[in-house]
Amino acid sequence: MKKGSSSYSDSQENEENKLSSLTAVVIDEEERRESKKRESEIIFPDDLLPGVKSEGISLKKGLRLGGGAATFFTLALLSGLEELQTAAINVLAPDIRDTFGVSDGTITFIASSSAAFVVLGSLPMGWMADRLKRIPIIGWASSIFAGMVFLSGLAVNAFMFFWARFGVGIAKASTIPVHSSVIADTYPIGIRGRLGSLTGIINNGLRVVSPVLVGAIALIADGSDGINGWRWCYYLLGIPVVIVALYSFFLKEPERGKWEKTDVLGESFIENKPLPISMEAAFARLLQIKTVKTVVVAFSALGFGLFTAPVLENLFLEDEFGLDAFERGISGTAGGVFAVIALIWVGPKFDRLWRENPTRTLHLIGLGIALAGLLKPIQFFMPNVALFVVTGVPSLILLTASFAMVSPILQAIIPYRLRGSGSALVTLYIFFIGATGGGLISLLFTDTWGPRVTVIVLTLPSSIIGGWIMYRGAKFLRNDLSLNVQELFEEQEEQRRRSNTNEKVPALHVNNVDFSYGSVQILFDISLEVEKGETLALLGTNGAGKSTLLRVISGLGVPKRGVIRLNGQTITYASPERRAKLGIQQLPGGAGVFSDMTVQQNLIMGAFIHKANKEDVQQRIDNVFQLFPELKNLRKQKAGSLSGGQQQMLSLGRVLLHEPEILLIDELSLGLAPTVVQDLLNIIERLQDKGQTMIVVEQSLNIALSIADRAIFLEKGQVRFEGSAHELSQRDDLARAVFLGDEGG
Repeated sequence: MKKGSSSYSDSQENEENKLSSLTAVVIDEEERRESKKRESEIIFPDDLLPGVKSEGISLKKGLRLGGGAATFFTLALLSGLEELQTAAINVLAPDIRDTFGVSDGTITFIASSSAAFVVLGSLPMGWMADRLKRIPIIGWASSIFAGMVFLSGLAVNAFMFFWARFGVGIAKASTIPVHSSVIADTYPIGIRGRLGSLTGIINNGLRVVSPVLVGAIALIADGSDGINGWRWCYYLLGIPVVIVALYSFFLKEPERGKWEKTDVLGESFIENKPLPISMEAAFARLLQIKTVKTVVVAFSALGFGLFTAPVLENLFLEDEFGLDAFERGISGTAGGVFAVIALIWVGPKFDRLWRENPTRTLHLIGLGIALAGLLKPIQFFMPNVALFVVTGVPSLILLTASFAMVSPILQAIIPYRLRGSGSALVTLYIFFIGATGGGLISLLFTDTWGPRVTVIVLTLPSSIIGGWIMYRGAKFLRNDLSLNVQELFEEQEEQRRRSNTNEKVPALHVNNVDFSYGSVQILFDISLEVEKGETLALLGTNGAGKSTLLRVISGLGVPKRGVIRLNGQTITYASPERRAKLGIQQLPGGAGVFSDMTVQQNLIMGAFIHKANKEDVQQRIDNVFQLFPELKNLRKQKAGSLSGGQQQMLSLGRVLLHEPEILLIDELSLGLAPTVVQDLLNIIERLQDKGQTMIVVEQSLNIALSIADRAIFLEKGQVRFEGSAHELSQRDDLARAVFLGDEGG
């Protein structure tokens, strides 16, 4: 009994010790992970953050520095006119419903989903805004918008009206991504809050006027010439849009990023033909900005309740109190006046608060939205119209002020070269998820339980959740601003290097690169340079990040931060196709051939980007056959029937067709016999003699160091040490690190 008891006790103690050890390991690993996470954060002093701790300037001076007020007021007026016609459908929804004989839910869906059509145009508009001149885009989009407004009035049924609203949404898509980009590049950072307020004042001012205007037009024109009064609203609203759209063609195209460069670097400079940013890379970079993700998620949540609220208010006013279009317009005007007054105060306060403590701006926006959500449903329990209007004023003020301040924040945290795409991304989530989702859910609730229940079910929880997310997201703001500052310093350094003709520019420069797969960070602050004609070996155990680094260099992964340059030119956001044309070619690990094609067909397919010149293609193929005589004899044989070594030769030949500036080789010897490997190494040596620049990831330490001029050892995504190949071949710690761990990439 005692012996058994003792054995049991020892066993239990051993298990407890194991558990304790495991707990300690877990705790240590978590501390290590959090430490790396903290290390990866880049926080610059406040006086280096754009617009923070800077000297305040008057609105008049800021407009003068931006070349005058014409650009701002033109764009603000265009935006306001768009808001005016949006307000029109809110006021006229009951009349349009009755004309076409549809339900409350149907007209609510059409009204709210028309905003979702903005999504279809915002992505290409944002993409174009970051690549092309923006002023012509604004002019043509506004002209199309005017035409679609006219067509809304001509609709003969609900289906036609729906598609007219589709056209309005597509044309309106330029407003958010293009207008915001132009204003941010035209005017100094220190007045962006006031410009946001002024935009809100113009939009809301027209929104205040529009209910009365629209209601009056509908009342006066009702029945004239047999045309419903609401149609005349759309006919007349299109006229001022046409006039302003024509004037917008004559605005001046601003310099990109001028004020961020001036504020942070003390100088502005125009980049020398920067590479276009791929849409995939742009969105990948934007989704790495945590504040952007916060705004996107918050407003997606808000959209479920807020986009349908104006329509529900007007339906409630007609159904509950019997108000006609003009009376509904008057009630909307009364509440909007207070929102406009509030914006006069909000803009200057935002600019001052941004200079003092930018984090608090998001805190206040989050609180304002949440409080607005709590107050909004109170309206729908009021016994008369007067109390309905009065109780709606506080929530309207809070929402208007909060929304007006979001745009200046987005302009600050989104890199200036991505402002169009960034605004489009936010628009995508807000309108597609929020507006469309809210419209569909509203359709289900409104027809069954009416506007009051729908507001309670949708608006109350969506506003509270959205506000809480916005408040919590404020903690990421400083780090995101710091990342922008770092990119500006990198641009300045590149500009300095390119202007200094006496300074030697490396073939490839990777600087301070972080990279993550989702939330898992793989590369930490990687920096390296490769000189022209140099062969660099990347060494390390399995999971060190070697192959991942090659993917980032070739454009198959977008870094979280940092910069990549080819011959002094930034290629960080360039597409893989663009990098390939510029001279970065990668030989992947394993077979990189089309098995069902012959050797000749594989090479022809590999040279497709040169297909315009058939003689050039043939010459490139002949050069490959000179380098690989064995492949010439096998040119009519299917690639799938070749040996592993021959397939690797063919794969390398396909890459060499492009005469690469930088050749990336991932596991040249993987799975190959020693004699085959030696043949391939002979080819590599011949390329080195010709001055080929290479980065090699190789599982064999001896092979890597035998062909490399220099080597870098990676461990857990970080550079552990580097040096000449000869020097590192003498280091026992390197050999132990490689051979005691799992080899591979």
